[in-house]
Amino acid sequence: MRVIMGAVTSPPRRSEDTAGDADVMRRIRAGDRSAIDDLYERFRRPAFALARRILGDDALAEDVLQEVFLSVWRDPAAFDRGRGSVASWLLAVVHHKAVDSVRREESQRRRQAQAEDEMALDAPTATRDVEDDAWSRVVAEQVRTAMGLLSQPQREALTLAYYGGYTQREVAALTGTPLGTVKTRMLAGMRRLKQELGGPAGNSALDTISSTEDSR
Repeated sequence: MRVIMGAVTSPPRRSEDTAGDADVMRRIRAGDRSAIDDLYERFRRPAFALARRILGDDALAEDVLQEVFLSVWRDPAAFDRGRGSVASWLLAVVHHKAVDSVRREESQRRRQAQAEDEMALDAPTATRDVEDDAWSRVVAEQVRTAMGLLSQPQREALTLAYYGGYTQREVAALTGTPLGTVKTRMLAGMRRLKQELGGPAGNSALDTISSTEDSR
């Protein structure tokens, strides 16, 4: 199963939504059980779209969402406001857990194929799937490493673009930042990533992020 990035079909969020996100996280840290429901309603659509795009399966995507929001409830301190918005952090968590699910599913498929002694028949298709999964892991690991070298504003903007599939206008709305500032941050971040990411894997990641640029 190959990890494929694409645009999240959700409307841009207003700056007051971003402030509301922080308040919801404050309520979760205080133990307000209704707050986790509020967080779910705020991010259900983009989070599900991202998980569904990675997993290719509605049921698995729903399982990932349940796992993500349960982990937020159990450990709300994992969110650090100093490292970005609630949106960029939550989507990064969804991406991480969805990729983990891909790996588990692939492992289970391989074990089942071996148990049924059908490896010889299924080898060409299975090999392509394994290669696709391995390629996705290489790209993801290179991007994570390179992202860590960026400034916090650059990292936040590119995280929303790469993991969430948001356009520049949507990133601006999510973070409450002027569009021109977002474009400047993403351009500077892309230049740094271009220096750090080399080879086909790096080009694949850069192509994905570049596809979020607004044509209008």
